[in-house]
Amino acid sequence: MSYKGIEYLRNKLIAKKGRVMLRYSFYDMKHAARDFGISTPPDLKSMMSVLGWCGKSVDALADRLMFQGFGNDAYGLNDIYAMNNQDIMPDSAILGALIGSCSFIYIVAGEDNFPLMRVIDGRHATGILDPVTNMLKEGYAILEFDEFDQPITEAYFVAGATTYYEKGKEPYVVKNSAPYPLLVPVIYRPDATRPFGHSRISRACMSIVDGAMRTVKRSEIAAEFYSFPQKYILGMDSNAEQMEKWRATMSSMLRIDKDEDGDKPVVGQFQAAAQTPHMDQLRVFAGLFAGETGLTLDDLGFPSANPSSSEAIRAAHESLRLTARKAQRTFGVGFLNAGYLAACVRDNYPYKRNQLTQTTQNWGPIFEPDITALSGIGDAVQKIQMAYPDYFTEEKLRELTGI
Repeated sequence: MSYKGIEYLRNKLIAKKGRVMLRYSFYDMKHAARDFGISTPPDLKSMMSVLGWCGKSVDALADRLMFQGFGNDAYGLNDIYAMNNQDIMPDSAILGALIGSCSFIYIVAGEDNFPLMRVIDGRHATGILDPVTNMLKEGYAILEFDEFDQPITEAYFVAGATTYYEKGKEPYVVKNSAPYPLLVPVIYRPDATRPFGHSRISRACMSIVDGAMRTVKRSEIAAEFYSFPQKYILGMDSNAEQMEKWRATMSSMLRIDKDEDGDKPVVGQFQAAAQTPHMDQLRVFAGLFAGETGLTLDDLGFPSANPSSSEAIRAAHESLRLTARKAQRTFGVGFLNAGYLAACVRDNYPYKRNQLTQTTQNWGPIFEPDITALSGIGDAVQKIQMAYPDYFTEEKLRELTGI
């Protein structure tokens, strides 16, 4: 097999890294929305508004994807995951894939040849994908970097070998018995055009959040003028003693005497700008974002009047449920591929991928049922068992109820 080489993959990572870092800046709420400079006073140019909607859209899906291991596990994949922080490692891979469209699981032989697994985000790894198996033909990852995000330790992966490049040292090769590179992609929503998937933080999400952040900033500026409306005095004698502005604003009573001709100035106040248009516009942005991500206005901070039941919440999040089901299928393939290669490393034997076709991935329920839903499930299970005895196994009931 001909390989592209490490230089090609380095350049590929550089080309894609900025796109992934942009998504992380939205997720971490460090992105500054562009200010059009129309309604912002010069003294408030540096003021930055923050919204956590992008993080909410990612976390709302990631928190519902609970990987619980493998069924029909003839090759001991559950033991491998249990020894590699199964409660943390899959969740970290899922979160990275939702943000950057793809994350990677790096596998290396540890003590007694037991495989160690580590998650690398899309900012620090890439590769050439095999569209049939969804594994890599060759891969590249930055394993260690300094405070300026410059590589200290790099790795180049091909089938049967991993080459390590440490800064200031000669490269060295570590052989293995795996038939694929020991860098496995975990991909969110891949397709034929973009085999490395799509980010949960889409261009539409970023555009909507930018507009909402500007709306919040304008509302804060308007609130300053709303709290202290601008006042005016007409007909004031130009020779009169000038009042100190802040004291005049905060004073509960002002005294303004008549002049020698008996005339007195007219004191008035400009009408303050209302906050309602800003809140209405923010709600429109929230509705657009909710439609884009499958969330509801309740999720984005606009609570409804009545509390919802478990069934009502599930019905309102139907789009999110379908998205989660799709994500389970694609993420499950990545976890199975990683477990397969880890088993090859553990046993020092090149198993064939089709030997694991009967191994399944187990996930927790997307929406955990409340007591009312459990009662309905119990009745349904009893009726199905009467028609098809022994249909519901312990694994099926756990997937259905989380118990």
